[in-house]
Amino acid sequence: MMNVSIVKAAPEHTEDISRICSLGWRQTVQRIYSEEYQIKNVEHWYNHKRVHEDIVNGIYTHVAIVDEQVAGTIGGIVSKLGTSEIYVFYVDDAYRYSGIGTKLLEAFTKEHIKKGATEQYASVQEGNKLGIPFYKSRGFKQKGEDQRFYREIVS
Repeated sequence: MMNVSIVKAAPEHTEDISRICSLGWRQTVQRIYSEEYQIKNVEHWYNHKRVHEDIVNGIYTHVAIVDEQVAGTIGGIVSKLGTSEIYVFYVDDAYRYSGIGTKLLEAFTKEHIKKGATEQYASVQEGNKLGIPFYKSRGFKQKGEDQRFYREIVS
């Protein structure tokens, strides 16, 4: 069994977070968007400068560490009173299906409950064969026709 620790995202995790998010997002949309669009989107959202700023500003909140390697990340905010928003959530494909996503979501959710969140939202790419089953198995339900999934969270 691997030793997984969930820690606060820090600037030294920038390159790993950028890599994991870039690959994870591209895997999610590989048959949906053009290669050109994928490259532009990755360059916009997951460049090192942007990721570093988002870590410092508290958008990326946690990383999973396995054998001193970043294996996954989650981030988001508590927006209006009581609403936890998951903005970004990826696990390196070498570590998927090993409980890391669950541990990241638990740490993120606990922190947001402490900040007063009572409900949680995640926007999921339509047809995401990794994200949708993961969220549904943790009590999220699709809300309306958009690709937002929702669950109530309590302390």
